[in-house]
Amino acid sequence: MENKVLLEVNNLVKWFPIKSSFIKRTIGNVKAVDGVSFKIRKGETMGLVGESGCGKSTCGRTILRLLEKTSGQVLLDGEDIFALSKEELRKQRPRMQLVFQDPYSSLSPRLPVGEIIGEAVREHHIVPPDQFDDYITRVMDVCGLPEYYKDRYPHEFSGGQRQRICIARALALSPEFIVCDEPVSALDVSIQAQIINLLKKLQDDFGLTYLFISHDLSVVEHISDTVGVMYLGSMVEYAPTEKIFANPLNPYTEALFSAIPIPDPAAQINRIILQGSIPSPANPPSGCKFHTRCDKCMEVCKYACPEWLEVEPEHFCACHLYDTPEAAARAKETMAEMKTASSADASGN
Repeated sequence: MENKVLLEVNNLVKWFPIKSSFIKRTIGNVKAVDGVSFKIRKGETMGLVGESGCGKSTCGRTILRLLEKTSGQVLLDGEDIFALSKEELRKQRPRMQLVFQDPYSSLSPRLPVGEIIGEAVREHHIVPPDQFDDYITRVMDVCGLPEYYKDRYPHEFSGGQRQRICIARALALSPEFIVCDEPVSALDVSIQAQIINLLKKLQDDFGLTYLFISHDLSVVEHISDTVGVMYLGSMVEYAPTEKIFANPLNPYTEALFSAIPIPDPAAQINRIILQGSIPSPANPPSGCKFHTRCDKCMEVCKYACPEWLEVEPEHFCACHLYDTPEAAARAKETMAEMKTASSADASGN
């Protein structure tokens, strides 16, 4: 039986206003997340990848309502997160947690480990007061932390141990959904493997659902059931892990995956080098945002945004290379309209 959908994100938008320095008037927007949609089934992991600055972390934090959306919808088990009142949201907080990228700055240096893990447990009344100490001990044990760590402070631990503390803090609230925001990028390779294995074990034991944000595509391939690829705030491709790694459709995904190192000195690597740098999210290119760096760019890419289409079963892509006849016709209409508008502006000047 197929797992039910736990998290559904529909056309999520998060823009940050740019204010003028004098009268504080909004003169533009940084389009950090610009119309992202995907689903994650209960007990599965979705990997979210893309270059630095593409909006991955902002997307994760907006889903958890740590940032307020500009528009769109986030459904957790069918319930709209952004429709909840402050009191209702507070009750739902234990169900959705976050593991931060940096285990050094995400832990309070003034609290001992037992208090760091148990602070939210006490606040949300997860267990009765007389069971609190035993409960924290059990959570620490599950995460590979000895009981005597309770009275120690974060500065006494290594990076891997601190990340285990961060995971224990999230797990202590018995969540259903966890956003893992590059949880292993600050760790040594050998420690990365231990943390990834811990996350997979916890998922198996407690039925957790993850949104796993990462730059490391080999880690994403190992841990994820589905993968979404973001570029400049937009989702450009989404599919089950096996499909997207075996057959990347979007030219940006192809370029990204070509950078994965192969542990074989004799292997031929057909590396795709992208020209130029990522455009500003405050002023993205018209049409397809990737057209300024794409070696397969067509005239229509410069004017019309590609539609989000299911190119093959469960494999979604936004690229004019895979337009249906109907989508191609709409794109041509958009291109003609924009060319006419551009000509009118030029003649007016």
